[in-house]
Amino acid sequence: MPHTHDVIIIGRGIAGVVLSETLHAMGKRVAVFDVPKTNAASPVAAGIVNPVAMRRIIASWRAAEMLDIAEPFYRSLEQEYGEVIWHPLPLVRLFANEREAQEWPRHLRDPEVGAFLAEGALPGFDADTFNAPHGYGVVKRCAWLDVEVMREAHRSKWTAMNALVEREVLPRDVLITEDGVEVFGCSAPWIVWCNGPFAALPGLVPTRGEVMSLHLPDLDAEAMVHRNGFLLPVGNNNYKLGSTFAWADVWSGPTESGREELVRKLNGLLGHVGSPPLSTGEGSGVRQASGVRPASRDRRPILGQVAPHQAAFNGLGSRGVLLAPWCAQHLVAHLFDAVPLDAEVNAARFHA
Repeated sequence: MPHTHDVIIIGRGIAGVVLSETLHAMGKRVAVFDVPKTNAASPVAAGIVNPVAMRRIIASWRAAEMLDIAEPFYRSLEQEYGEVIWHPLPLVRLFANEREAQEWPRHLRDPEVGAFLAEGALPGFDADTFNAPHGYGVVKRCAWLDVEVMREAHRSKWTAMNALVEREVLPRDVLITEDGVEVFGCSAPWIVWCNGPFAALPGLVPTRGEVMSLHLPDLDAEAMVHRNGFLLPVGNNNYKLGSTFAWADVWSGPTESGREELVRKLNGLLGHVGSPPLSTGEGSGVRQASGVRPASRDRRPILGQVAPHQAAFNGLGSRGVLLAPWCAQHLVAHLFDAVPLDAEVNAARFHA
């Protein structure tokens, strides 16, 4: 019998949204199954796009290639949705000490990472409002994606197309047929699991990340600011502060230790002595949230077939916004055009 769809997608985080839109733009028939889940990462993601690994000041994995695909992809979604979701914004790296300041010129001369760095002061950035006694450097080609607006626009569009089913799908709900799969009345040659940390997938290492949303009426920053954490302006003196990384007890939700760490990060950015008077109680204007990132053991995406007629799109970690468009194109080319998967992202690497 003919299939009702070309692909069934499970999950509607960043991976599921990007993959479904990639397939839809190609004319593929897609059904998306999704229900909100506690501890999902995408609903609380800051959506930062940064091509530089800040700990060592090196270019992130295939940064230029990823950016060249990501920006036009999200810009096209803006046209499709009639919403602004892609916000170009430079990133200011506050130097922690004199050694970092002295090393910055060397990074500028590096042929790979130097392409993303800028010399001199950033116009409009007031360093006196931050803890920057040793100065700062600037990272170019950064942005933040409004993941919340994107997901809501995607939900509206796909609901109107009758292509979104808000129902949980478990592995036991998938019927494998001779030429594909069936799920609750939908059939397709492929089902792609975009279920992030909720997947039982070799190589997946879920990590808890916590962030804060807060209003700082006396701070008017026009750049992302980073120093052992980030402060992201999202408009009207509202900011996102993050983030933490925890590999144990990842499903606990927001924690007091996470709150204390975030307060320390804010202190480091703004130079406060002691803890600023932050409260997460009702009416405080501060909201603490957590999500579980779908990271992988080797910090590379996990793509490809994991069972007959079943594939995974996972392991995007903390750089999901940057990686997802390239990963979606690569996976689709593999599933439909038999293009070999890059060995660095092939899910089979964890079965060797």
